[in-house]
Amino acid sequence: MTEALIVLAAALLAAHILTVCLYLFRLRRRLPQEGTIGVPRVTLLRPVCGREAFDRETLASSFEQDYPDYEVIFCAPSDDDPSVPLLRELIAEYPNRPARLFTDEHRVTHNPKLNNLWSGWQAADTDWVCMADSNLRLPPDYLGAVVASWDEETGLVSSPPVGERPEGLAGSLECAFLNGNQARLQLASDSLGNGFAQGKTLFWNRKMLNDAGGLEALGRYLAEDVNATKLVRGAGLKVRLTPLPFAQPIGRRRFRDVWNRQLRWSRVRRDGFPLLFAAEPFNGPMVQFILVAVAAYGLDMSAVLLPAVAVIWYGAEFILMRCAGWPSSWRDVLALPLRDILLPALWLATFMKRDIEWRGNAISPHDSDEPMAPALVDHD
Repeated sequence: MTEALIVLAAALLAAHILTVCLYLFRLRRRLPQEGTIGVPRVTLLRPVCGREAFDRETLASSFEQDYPDYEVIFCAPSDDDPSVPLLRELIAEYPNRPARLFTDEHRVTHNPKLNNLWSGWQAADTDWVCMADSNLRLPPDYLGAVVASWDEETGLVSSPPVGERPEGLAGSLECAFLNGNQARLQLASDSLGNGFAQGKTLFWNRKMLNDAGGLEALGRYLAEDVNATKLVRGAGLKVRLTPLPFAQPIGRRRFRDVWNRQLRWSRVRRDGFPLLFAAEPFNGPMVQFILVAVAAYGLDMSAVLLPAVAVIWYGAEFILMRCAGWPSSWRDVLALPLRDILLPALWLATFMKRDIEWRGNAISPHDSDEPMAPALVDHD
């Protein structure tokens, strides 16, 4: 019995180290300057709602791309949205970059973000559209990276975010979830040939998505990234991830906000990928630590074995944090075990209710045949 516990714990530790190594390998990857689609004209489509601390920086990065030919379309839910004055100011500051702003919302899905994007999607005059959330700071090679990641088997290019510049322990906790847990696992899955979408970045062939049902198809269930993954795989194509993720400035957070955001994403995973969600108790080291503790007690090695395993587990993640350039101060290291203690609690809390809340909008799972307001514009 003791030997079996040790073998299982060792397998979990080996899997953890494997995901770290796969990420470290991606740090060495270099994309070709041109992918299989060359360098087509691209629409950069950014939904904006309300104001956040880093908006000027993240939204201004839309205009600072090295990509040769692209337009920018911003979408706000109304002309009274607090983001609109800043967007108009930025458009005026960059007169050499084609940019437009739409300030209306069409309720064509159950997803407020997609409803916000509707007018911009319809107005795009390019074959290729990259949706990028407003809180992403886009490096100058952002569009070049997503375009070059497209190959013959691709139906969508995506990328998770990584947190940067956290303030306070709650901000470090947000980074611990985003970076060492979610980005690490998502990119490891992609390295093993099983890429799945994350809604921060979605790069589409516009005609392909329109033929598959357009934004309405992406809004069929709780989250557009779950729907995007299923739609692309259903077409016999693959979701590709860029070699490395893109930064999201974090700043100061409240613990309650971090918990609510992680709980929302957990409920999305539960309804979108129930089999994978059932295995999530093995995410993080808690199960492994329990197995090691029981085995160590049987071997009378409790004072040595469990601390050694914890050092290896968190040591590997700390090496990744340093190599990847993620926040790695003492506060960021302290956030790692706090995150792992919360993971089982989040998993259990997910079952307390099914609906989620996003920017003040309550969204409930619904039948895919539930009627919505008809679209006012036909697809091309």
